[in-house]
Amino acid sequence: MTPEQFLARLDKDRPAPAYLFLGQEGYQRRLCKDALIGRVLSGSESEGFSQTDLENASLSQALDDARSMSLFSPERLIWISSAELALPRRLSADEDEETAKGPGSGLAEYLKKPTPGTVLVFECSRYDFEGDDRAKLERVERYYSSVPAVVEFRNFTPESSRFLAQQLAKRHGLKLAGAELAALLEAVAGDANRLVSEIDKLCLFVGSERPVTMDDLRALVPNAAQSTVFALVNALGKRDRAGALRSLDILVREGEYLPLALTFLSTLFRLALAAKEAKLNSAQQAVAFFSKIGVRMWRDRAEQVLNTAAAFTQEHLAKAVALIHETDRKFRDGYRDDRVIMETLVLALTARS
Repeated sequence: MTPEQFLARLDKDRPAPAYLFLGQEGYQRRLCKDALIGRVLSGSESEGFSQTDLENASLSQALDDARSMSLFSPERLIWISSAELALPRRLSADEDEETAKGPGSGLAEYLKKPTPGTVLVFECSRYDFEGDDRAKLERVERYYSSVPAVVEFRNFTPESSRFLAQQLAKRHGLKLAGAELAALLEAVAGDANRLVSEIDKLCLFVGSERPVTMDDLRALVPNAAQSTVFALVNALGKRDRAGALRSLDILVREGEYLPLALTFLSTLFRLALAAKEAKLNSAQQAVAFFSKIGVRMWRDRAEQVLNTAAAFTQEHLAKAVALIHETDRKFRDGYRDDRVIMETLVLALTARS
């Protein structure tokens, strides 16, 4: 089930005797944890809440703890983290079938007659739902197949991150316009926990009297230097050599890793060139076009690409892609001064034809 479904069921029904929490996303897991504490313990976390890490204890020890009755609280919530460590390191073909039925350490037997008033949560936050982790996560789910309720904590999509940011800004009365919102989302890379933290800082620093500016983001938000990269792109599009060099100087002074900034520039210019060649005129067209060819795209990103495409001619974009490729080769060849390499790129891109 999704976190939203979990919270809805928790409001209507009694908590299940055990839950399996899968996935790395931390913000929604924290919301679900707080809701479960409030439902099981009526908010009294210190009396009935306990944590066990399977790095330091076995699953059998955790279940023994669950079977014991507490002298201090009739209701208990036992949070068992690193649940994936209960799995055997290696499995034979015979062991696979046994594992699919549930762990041999007694969890299935415990859940046939769980301790009244006790809720177990098995937390597996080491693996994600994508790539190589997917198979590992499926193995964890098979191992804990006797657990009656499984909650999947998937990472936020760009669209859901944007919606969350808008909700949080509205709740706090924070004036966060489109460009600043896009820069903030880029800076936190869609991480909801970081997004909540950065919005809390902006609320304290900016308040509700004035809008959030790019300077506020650069001052408070780590990795917000991408807003400076956009300023660099705008200056390059206008052939504003002085402005481009100023933006580059800001990146250097803020400690930005210049090869990483170049990678961002490369992606932006390549997408802008593709948009130019496809004659895309709106963000909706850009999202549809890039999604069709397998490039992940969302509205804010599409607007950035289209703005870059509008600032350059097709010939200038092609030249920029070639120059960026040459600059990347210089980085890989181990030139001593990254700043000199980037300044050379800026001079080439702002040269008057």
